[in-house]
Amino acid sequence: MNITILTSKNSWLNDYNKSLAGSLIELGHSVNIIHKQEEMKKGDIAFLLGCFELIKKDTLNLNKHNIVVHESALPEGKGWSPITWQILEGKNVIPITLFEAAEEMDAGPIYFKDEINLNGMELVDEIREQQANKTIELCLSFVKSIDSINGHPQSGESTFYRRRRPEDSELDINKPIKEQFNLLRVVDNENYPAFFKMNGVKYILKIYKGSNE
Repeated sequence: MNITILTSKNSWLNDYNKSLAGSLIELGHSVNIIHKQEEMKKGDIAFLLGCFELIKKDTLNLNKHNIVVHESALPEGKGWSPITWQILEGKNVIPITLFEAAEEMDAGPIYFKDEINLNGMELVDEIREQQANKTIELCLSFVKSIDSINGHPQSGESTFYRRRRPEDSELDINKPIKEQFNLLRVVDNENYPAFFKMNGVKYILKIYKGSNE
């Protein structure tokens, strides 16, 4: 099959696309990695992973299947940064759903559901690694079972997460670190680091794991 992987250029998932592509090539498929939907060509499957824009109908029509992996129990948790929002809610078991893309955001029929299991101590790079590994696993499962799999429509009430902004990484200087640890877990040290303000001055904090010694 001809398979395309579309990921926005500034998405961290690009670090893992070569792994997915390599596994697909080993299965005998032709794979193309692109970063803009305008580069999409006709094919069998388009994996839309880490896309920061809605995909147009004309783009969706180019492939027989347009597959998205989203970290929530759809139709709950549609929208942006679902894994981050759920960690901030105190969750360590994160649902993950593979489904067919539609014109409406996160609304297509579902093929697979699974979950990501965290221990509550991971920082963002470790969380992303687990997310990427599960995404690759689900994508490969879809390809291997494409001739027999049937999707089912989403059912239940839809909820939505808004897009996160750099200002969402602000710490409250009047609260202990323990109460804000989940926020520290999900900040990106380079792109949206944790910060706090005191006496009109903004201070940047970066978090790393040290040794256990």
